[in-house]
Amino acid sequence: MTITALPTVRDGCLMVRGKVVLTHLPANIFVSPIGTESAFLGATSTIPSSRHVFSLGILRGYKLLSLFRVKIWWMIPRVGRSASDIPMETQLLLLEAKEESALQDEFSSDSKHSNSTAENTFYILFLPVLDGQFRATLQGTPSNELQFCVESGDANVQTSQSLEAVFVNSGDNPFELIRDSIKILEKHKGTFSHLENKKIPTHLDWFGWCTWDAFYTEVSPQGIREGIQSLSNGGCSPKFIIIDDGWQETLNEFHKEGEPIIEGTQFSTRLIDIKENKKFSNAGSDNSCNNLHDFVHSIKQNLSVKYVYMWHALAGYWGGVLPSSDAMKKYNPKLAYPIQSPGNTGNLRDIAMDSLEKYGVGIIDQQKLYDFYNDYHSYLVSCGVDGVKVDVQNLIETLGSGYGGRVSLTKQYQEALEQSMATNFKDNNLICCMSHNSDSIYSSKKSAVARASEDFMPREPTFQTLHIASVAFNSLLLGEIFVPDWDMFHSKHETAEFHAAARAIGGCAVYVSDKPGNHDFKILKKLVLPDGSVLRARYAGRPTRDCLFEDPVMDGKSLLKIWNMNVLTGVVGVFNCQGAGSWPLKSLETPPTHLTISGKVRPLDVEFLEEVAGDNWNGDCIVYAFNAGLLSKLPSRGKLEVSLETLQCEIYTVSPIRVFGHDVQFAPIGLLDMYNSGGAIEALDSTMDVAQCIIKIKSRGCGRFGAYSNVRPKCCIVDMKEEEFSYNPEDGLLTIELDSGGNSTDIEFIF
Repeated sequence: MTITALPTVRDGCLMVRGKVVLTHLPANIFVSPIGTESAFLGATSTIPSSRHVFSLGILRGYKLLSLFRVKIWWMIPRVGRSASDIPMETQLLLLEAKEESALQDEFSSDSKHSNSTAENTFYILFLPVLDGQFRATLQGTPSNELQFCVESGDANVQTSQSLEAVFVNSGDNPFELIRDSIKILEKHKGTFSHLENKKIPTHLDWFGWCTWDAFYTEVSPQGIREGIQSLSNGGCSPKFIIIDDGWQETLNEFHKEGEPIIEGTQFSTRLIDIKENKKFSNAGSDNSCNNLHDFVHSIKQNLSVKYVYMWHALAGYWGGVLPSSDAMKKYNPKLAYPIQSPGNTGNLRDIAMDSLEKYGVGIIDQQKLYDFYNDYHSYLVSCGVDGVKVDVQNLIETLGSGYGGRVSLTKQYQEALEQSMATNFKDNNLICCMSHNSDSIYSSKKSAVARASEDFMPREPTFQTLHIASVAFNSLLLGEIFVPDWDMFHSKHETAEFHAAARAIGGCAVYVSDKPGNHDFKILKKLVLPDGSVLRARYAGRPTRDCLFEDPVMDGKSLLKIWNMNVLTGVVGVFNCQGAGSWPLKSLETPPTHLTISGKVRPLDVEFLEEVAGDNWNGDCIVYAFNAGLLSKLPSRGKLEVSLETLQCEIYTVSPIRVFGHDVQFAPIGLLDMYNSGGAIEALDSTMDVAQCIIKIKSRGCGRFGAYSNVRPKCCIVDMKEEEFSYNPEDGLLTIELDSGGNSTDIEFIF
């Protein structure tokens, strides 16, 4: 029997690489190959409908990871062992398979990359996608039946078949598998683009500040000035700011002046004009500006802000636009009442959606969507605004009835938005938010940044660990299509270090939402260089391979490890997320308690490390622990023990040891006082002759620069000037003080 990677049906079973993945496959399930290794699963029905739930057979005996929408806006992860562990609204399903048996015993993390068991591990990916006017999701039943649901969101848009609903692929590396699968779907579907084919906004490389958690809707010009100035006074000048909700001209028809707000009606507030509200049109008693244009220009000129983003909802505001508004009438708006999918209401209901179902949404004529966005954005550009954060995006999926369905309507909104962005904001300066539905994900052709989890909530102590874990796991999918946005955080907060470290290695924008005067500059200066730039890692920070099928929040034993890459080094962040919260919709036998968890860190936790190691890598690595300040030399398959208490973390820079002439072994670490030390290193080169070996490094930033060397250099030259350095022969740590702000520095070590 020939074993093929192509998913096939044999004797009522779905087979992948000779493994039985699904049993009791119904007769109405079809497998349609796409290429030589992947396929679509689809099904037919005798009855046309706008919503079908099809069985794919029985799934059990595999470690599995699902990413599912716990509420309409956001995904979270869930791990398990069979289909009964797969929630409704699952948008990614990853299985771990063993060549010898699908019913493998508990995977030994010690075996990773180092014995036949690990080498015989492969991964099977299920991605429910868009199929014409329908979108698919996966779900399990208590009897371990794996189902897929297809729905249009419009009772008049019906089908009796969906043949390209669930994409199936397999591979030896889970990260390559997801990346390659997204690229296959990009080419085949033509409805979205992989991140590699998108323009990346430049604000991502600069430190930022958002007004939301500082002021919420009470944001004002004076408060913004104070916030920027307060950070600048401490040496961390924000170069991009987001003026969040609270600047627009809106009306809540259901609130009478002088009376308390009825709970829920705040979400029915509607936009009445594209221009700023009176707080920004009569900005303050100092008469320094009279409108948004003057205000934006003043903070750029006087406070060194590079980029100003403004917040708005995809429908204008939470409750859309006000149909009776004179300024809105040109867009032919009318009231529509959302209809939520059973998948949404079957998980966690959301107060905003429940309120909008009752009070309605003022939606713009489909033919006028581009006009609305273009008018809005061109006005903002005329005021000096550089970009927008577009929120509440998944609302559109509930408004498809009578408009061709959720997929069609979402596509129209996304196309209009992206067209306006291209017309008005030349640098693709868009942050998408509350957009974790496959309708939006697989309709994104240009949008390059998207929030990767529910909000950072400073007043919710049990949400902090969930936030970090959710972003890391969600980035497995989102990180192939967007740069994940980890959201703002507070630098002065009991979990500040935890959040700061995660963002340092997340490959994301780094921005806070501190109240003026409420900062921890010791933490911020581990993230932000003096010129306001940040050391952003190259990819989306994602869980290491041995964490993919473990629950880092609730199993009481697993640490969360997140890996990423820099130009010449790798980085692994280790976080103890246990004992401080619990996943929604998951029962907790015992309440969270403070836990000390131990685990292992390996150089090979960093995927693709060999790609940056160079031809002269000897196979060993230097691992530098940031908080402990300890340098260790390890073989690539070696390991370090790590033990962390709840809400503690450690960051390890992993640098391959390169062998140069004159038997010099060398590994750059980077700026030792920055969380992502290796992000400072931009280039490494060497020259050698009979007399000496010169190792040349280009680095950014200032402070202590560190490297490993097996021998002491003769001298060190920084920007063509000889400088003193220190060398510890016991561990080989070589350090030198740099004083160059955020600019590049040329360092030469002469051996």
